[in-house]
Amino acid sequence: MNHRTPRDPIHRRGASAGSVLRAILEHGPVPRSTIARLTGLSPASVTGHTAELAEQSFIRETSEFTRAKAVGRPHVPVDLDLSGYVVASVHIAVPHTTIALLDLRGRVLVRHQEPHVQPEPLAVIAQASEILARLLAEHSAGRTPLGLGVATGGWIDREAGILVEHPLLGWQDIALRDLFAERTGLLVEVDGHSRALLLAERLFGSARGRSSVMHLFIGNVVDAAFAAGESVHYGPRSQAGAIAHLPLPGNTEPCFCGRTGCLQAAVSEQSLARRAFDEGIVAEPEFPLLLETARYGEPGALRLFTERARHIGRATAMLTDVFGPELVVIVEPGVMFLPGTLSALHEEMRAHAWSPPADVTRAVVPTGFEPDSILAIAGGSVILDALYRDPHKLLAEHERAYSAAQRCIHI
Repeated sequence: MNHRTPRDPIHRRGASAGSVLRAILEHGPVPRSTIARLTGLSPASVTGHTAELAEQSFIRETSEFTRAKAVGRPHVPVDLDLSGYVVASVHIAVPHTTIALLDLRGRVLVRHQEPHVQPEPLAVIAQASEILARLLAEHSAGRTPLGLGVATGGWIDREAGILVEHPLLGWQDIALRDLFAERTGLLVEVDGHSRALLLAERLFGSARGRSSVMHLFIGNVVDAAFAAGESVHYGPRSQAGAIAHLPLPGNTEPCFCGRTGCLQAAVSEQSLARRAFDEGIVAEPEFPLLLETARYGEPGALRLFTERARHIGRATAMLTDVFGPELVVIVEPGVMFLPGTLSALHEEMRAHAWSPPADVTRAVVPTGFEPDSILAIAGGSVILDALYRDPHKLLAEHERAYSAAQRCIHI
């Protein structure tokens, strides 16, 4: 295999096209002269890239005109073309799988959530693939699926396309990329959901333009992701961000790993729902029921979420002392919905961080994505990140995947 380095002309050309496309994503509709200023590329280079991106149906000229200082020829802005492609998304959670279609701005066009009756890997993958085919047939509006992004918790080796281990699902060494590619005929990329959502925050959310960002995902699975500069940190075999067994001082909750005091055991949705059931707060140990009860103001439910926020705040303090990110983005329903929980988290940050941020309220924030869209955005962003890094490379891989699928059909 011919591995290209960052010095290769083709790599540089793809990266430059990606910087042009990201400038249009963030500022469009935008004149080409402004793109040149934003990216540092020459006007001629920007003209070449925008012509090629338009030919590939990623961007289009708009009907608006701008004039610099009211003199000279008017500029025709360019913007993303949302009519050519959709991106497919699959997120595999413990209780259900979310299947969705997104546009090139990361907006969810349609979403379906399928509960797991028996979470056996091949059955889940086959069912998700069937539902995705139906969504594409009914909702793509003639747009071409650019690829499928798959996100889930646990340990995901992105480069190999393998789910190495997901203890809560009981899955090990599942070739997610190949299995979904075989069933859908699409280009498939996979990643852990916290890293996938970090990619989304950097493209479409509050992390855009930040020098360093940490993302925390608190669900049934608890994990983290970290980015500095233009790079998300993966580590060997994409093991970075495994914080489920981070020891939490003062916590005695037993963990499935055999120890006590692990972060995931203290704050996971399963643990919180079980505690609420044991205390008689809810009639069934179901997290959605507990969240709904807390949103209605039940004191016991609110107390559990506030305690959870304090645990998260202490863990965040430890992690920020190590990584020192400019911004921390948290996905957790309590801090997104319930009064007092975010302030409790901030209080713990101030109390336990060795060097807390000067303004914790600005440095540690909940995600700005709509709650119903988060899981769908996670899967789609795995492909969208590849698009905005190098659109030419992604399109070439998309075309190879399509050609391979067509050959299999004829065979």
